[in-house]
Amino acid sequence: MKIFLLLAIAFMLACCTNNRSPRVIIVTGLGNIEAEIYSDKAPVSAANFLRYVDSGKYNSLACFYRVVRLDNQADKKIKIEVIQGGFGQDSLIEKYQFPPIIHETTQKTGILHKDGVLSMARYGPGSASSEFFICVGDQPALDFNGGRNPDKQGFAAFGKVVKGMDVVRKIQLLNDKDQYLVKPVKIINITRIKE
Repeated sequence: MKIFLLLAIAFMLACCTNNRSPRVIIVTGLGNIEAEIYSDKAPVSAANFLRYVDSGKYNSLACFYRVVRLDNQADKKIKIEVIQGGFGQDSLIEKYQFPPIIHETTQKTGILHKDGVLSMARYGPGSASSEFFICVGDQPALDFNGGRNPDKQGFAAFGKVVKGMDVVRKIQLLNDKDQYLVKPVKIINITRIKE
């Protein structure tokens, strides 16, 4: 009976460990951001982001380069607050990006654009590749059927910051010109956290 009980506990622990969402640490010049990646809820977008992480493509090439605040989007009727990262320059995006991925809407995944949520930046549906953003505060206008994008498809959320929102907010408050940081914040590396 004891052996059966021990085996049952070991099995349950193994199942719990295997189902745990992967975590990454984004090391920047202003501090670290730790995020949980929802591979189970957003398999395509999460796998895409982790592919960049595992390949090392973000390391030393990427940065946080764009900040959107209430005070720097005067031409937008529907305002949002995010910081955006990735390669930033078209030449780097073209050189280092993997092929774009299919669009996973928040309607499909159930991951809404709440404070700290990571999501894929895009132009049209199916154009997301290397660029991503982090929400500062709740941003329902970025969800499926939200008003920020005319196509109403929203953006593909795939994870959430679990530590380091103070760093995200610090980045968002830096000096910008037309939403682009005067001095982008270098992403030193993004790596998986081994557990």
